[in-house]
Order: sequence, then structure tokens, then C-alpha cells
Amino acid sequence: MTARLHVDLSALTANIARVRETVAPAELMLVVKDDAYGHGLEVVVQTATTAGVTWFGAFDVRTGTAVRAAAGDAARIFTWIAASRDDLRTAIAAHLDLGIGDAELLEELADAASDAAGAPRVHLKIDTGLHRNGVRPEEWSTFVARAAALQAAGRIDVVGVWSHIAEASDAEDDDARAVFERALHEAEAVGIRPHVRHLAASAASFARPEFRYDMVRVGAFCYGIRSAGGPSADTLGLRTIARLEAEVVAVHEETVRIDIGAADGLPSSLRGRAMVGTPAGARRLGPVGGAQSLVDAWTGAAVGDVVTIYGPGGSGEGTATDLAEVIGTIGEEIAVRVSPLIPRVYT
Repeated sequence: MTARLHVDLSALTANIARVRETVAPAELMLVVKDDAYGHGLEVVVQTATTAGVTWFGAFDVRTGTAVRAAAGDAARIFTWIAASRDDLRTAIAAHLDLGIGDAELLEELADAASDAAGAPRVHLKIDTGLHRNGVRPEEWSTFVARAAALQAAGRIDVVGVWSHIAEASDAEDDDARAVFERALHEAEAVGIRPHVRHLAASAASFARPEFRYDMVRVGAFCYGIRSAGGPSADTLGLRTIARLEAEVVAVHEETVRIDIGAADGLPSSLRGRAMVGTPAGARRLGPVGGAQSLVDAWTGAAVGDVVTIYGPGGSGEGTATDLAEVIGTIGEEIAVRVSPLIPRVYT
């Protein structure tokens, strides 16, 4: 296999600095779900820690414990999916911050914590309309009252209130923020005063200052992945950190064959619809096979030439989001599709 994913760690560090500068005084939580969006969790976490990041968003407990191992004891690691009682016990032992958006899960956590040395840190989630998870607004007052009682009993430590928003339109996001504000007031009314309130992800953290609160959860922008339909990374002051490449392994009359295919994470639906980078500039991607694919040829093409599937654009390639928009998905999904068997090269 000749395919390689090149990851520019200096660009990652620069993006982190840019995000922190933009959202200040709110704090950055770097989201590292899906193996740090396919870039390699351990290296990304260690680079970010060196750059001064102290909060990580880990999605599930398995990822959270991996982040703990990479980042050390001082990091705060927010995990918002716990699928079992064993997950809760593991999270408590690893001193993870837990996002709780379900009344039954809150009770399970309190029970699981009964033998722990200290109360687990909890971020209560209100469903502001996205319906991923979270407590419905009509059930929120009962939920936070119970959380306050458990906190008073020393069984949990409520440190945050949070939610996801759709980022589909300003109007919908404004409605979601109004729900979030009401939820904060209801929590305060029963004695819960969270240290961290977090609502915004990448797009809203840049475009809507009022959504930043105490902390923002940013994944895609830190990796230089723009939002679908949004401004380019350059416009945002960010740099694309990854470049997916494969070598030419055969030259035909009208096409060249490259050493990457659907089994490596290249979507077959990009056939004839996407442009990739070559030594002669942009060329059309042809049929995508299981292990190899075809690209329109260029004058002087030779075995060993490098074709860039996505990257910062230096060879005429588009970004991960450019490819994603062709097939109706999002840039981060293209990034995380890259097979873990493809070597990561860090510079």
C-alpha cells in the first residue's frame, strides 16, 4: 500500500491558537471523537496538551480513558455517552466529566458512585431541539431538582449544563439558545450554579459570540475542516492539517491507477464527481474499486507520482468538505472514513 495520511501538527497547533483567540474568554474543549476525526488520537491529544489545551471532548468512555492515558491526570475530559453501568464505573475511576441527559442514567450514576472516593463531575444536558439526547424542557425542572438533591447528598457534583444545537439556521439556533437560557434559570432556581455552560460547536463558536458561554466544543475547525456550505479554512484563519495521498501504480492511455480504494475509506459515490490533485493540477476521479481507483491521466504521468485525494489545495485537490459536499455528507465524515490501516505520517 502506498497511501499515506500526512498530518501537519504545526498546523494543528496554529489552529488551536486561532480558535482560542477567537472564542476568548470562553475556554476551548477540543473534541477528539472518532480517533481525533481520523487524525490519530494519541498524537493529537499530546500535541494539544503541549499547546495548552486542558479540556477534551471524548464522546464515549472508551475514548475518554484513552485520552486520560495520553493527556495525564491534569486534563479535564468530557464524555457524553455512557452505555452501561460498567461504563459509568470506568468513567468514575478515570475521573471523567460525564454528560448526563437522562433521568434514569442520573440515578444509575448516583448508585455507581456510592463506593467511589469522590462525587463524579456531572454536566446536565437539556434537549434544545436537536433531539440527539437530553432531557426534554417539560421534564427539566423535575430533573434538575433531583440532581440538586443528589448533589446536596454528596453523591454527584454538578459542574456543568450543556446542549447540542443544529446549526441549521440562525433562527433555529436562536430558539435553541432561548431554551438553554430557560434551563439555566431553572437550574439556578434549585441551587445548581454550574461552573461551565457550553452550547456551541465549531460554526457557532466563530459566528455567534453570544453562544460561547464559558466553553465551546470544537472539533472540525481545529483540524482545519470547514462546515458544509461555510467559509473556507483560509477565510476563518485556519489551516487544513491533513493530506491524503496515494501513488500511481499503473499508467494507461487515458487514466492512471492509484493505490487507494473503497476499502481504504474512499467513497465509491465520488466516481466522476470529484477532483483530486496531481503533479499537473486537478484531475477527475474515475471509478473507485475496492483497493485501487482510476484518475484521468496527464502528460508525463509515471508510476510513483503522487495523487492527493484531499488536502490544503497545493496540487489542485479539494478539501475533505469539498468531497463531502459532492455526496451530501459532512467533511468530518470523510476524514474519519480513512482506514486505520493507512499509515499516518506526522510532521
